[in-house]
Amino acid sequence: MLILISDAFDASLESKLKAFGDVTTDKARATEADVILVRAKTICNKEYIDAAKNCKLIIRGGVGIDNIDKPYAESKGIIVRNTPKSSSIAVAELTFALMLSVPNHIVEYDEGMKAGQWLKNIKRTELYGKTLGLLGIGNIATKVAERAKAFGMDVVAYDKYVTSSAVAKLVPTVEDAVKDADYISIHMPLTDETRGMFNSKLFSIMTKKPVIVNAARGAIIDADDMVKALDEGQVTWYCADVYPNDPPAEDYPILKAQHVTLTPHVGANSKENLNRIGDEIIDTIKALKEEGKL
Repeated sequence: MLILISDAFDASLESKLKAFGDVTTDKARATEADVILVRAKTICNKEYIDAAKNCKLIIRGGVGIDNIDKPYAESKGIIVRNTPKSSSIAVAELTFALMLSVPNHIVEYDEGMKAGQWLKNIKRTELYGKTLGLLGIGNIATKVAERAKAFGMDVVAYDKYVTSSAVAKLVPTVEDAVKDADYISIHMPLTDETRGMFNSKLFSIMTKKPVIVNAARGAIIDADDMVKALDEGQVTWYCADVYPNDPPAEDYPILKAQHVTLTPHVGANSKENLNRIGDEIIDTIKALKEEGKL
């Protein structure tokens, strides 16, 4: 069995995978690989899948699989898997770090100190007692909710696929989750339903001028409408780790916007998480071999 590591994983993964067969990082060998490991960079579209004539399994190291044409892959007899649990802590911690950075003015204070400014006139606010609206309440959002509860926040959540939560009050619509929220954190996959969901119509019903954190998918945000909402004060701040493309185009409107904090899609990039992703990949391959599917 030939395993192709197509994107960046923990350096230890290659040696661990050798227990299953030959391992390569040469992307040109996708045409002969039995197993292909990707993260966000490799796009497994129809053309890619057609060229990977020997492939039996594609594993996406991460939560989403929107860079893989799963229905087409499966029509070709290719199994598609991801590592949904491994990234929860890493992405939740970055989400919460971004959420904390805004009311504590970390960016402004840091830039001010380095510029010789003593900005004690900028007053901090607290997360305590504020309402967090979660869009999605899966593995990552649950970890965010646990941290928010520890900070004394009230947590509400909308998720059409979830009927109960131990850490959040579930509400029936997206509008109910965001209407009175001080903070909003997005944890939805990118689908036809969620694409452009955060637009002028949704912003118009928000009563609190919230801080919005997006560590899910960039295209869930209508970028032009977000810039307008920031300019007009409907949204206090936008924090993002995700963009429509990696890296975003130079003319992506959010890059030039005021009141934004941006990180370069590093939510899953903790050392500990890369190790967990590798372990989950190995468990997946082992289980499929035992089932006779590889």
